[in-house]
Amino acid sequence: MQKLTIQPGRPPGTPTYESEPALAFGRAVRAARVAQGVAQDDFAFQAGISRSHMGKIERGEHTPALPMILRIARALKCSSAHLMALTETKLAEPAPPKSED
Repeated sequence: MQKLTIQPGRPPGTPTYESEPALAFGRAVRAARVAQGVAQDDFAFQAGISRSHMGKIERGEHTPALPMILRIARALKCSSAHLMALTETKLAEPAPPKSED
């Protein structure tokens, strides 16, 4: 019997980016930030993230890793569990239409 080898990384054909969760997380972060009346620049500074990167997260163009999620939750003064619950709520909502500038 041939021994199976474990290869690092994702299996071939697996997407590396899933837009729906990223968009829902971004909408949840933006909604919480706006509810607190904090500008994106100030919020990014509080979270220790560059403003441009925070914009990508809020637009759903980037899926943050756990350490960054924890920093974002801390800056929002909420738990990461609460932030994930907000994300799940946003996942259940229909996505807003994209604005065409």
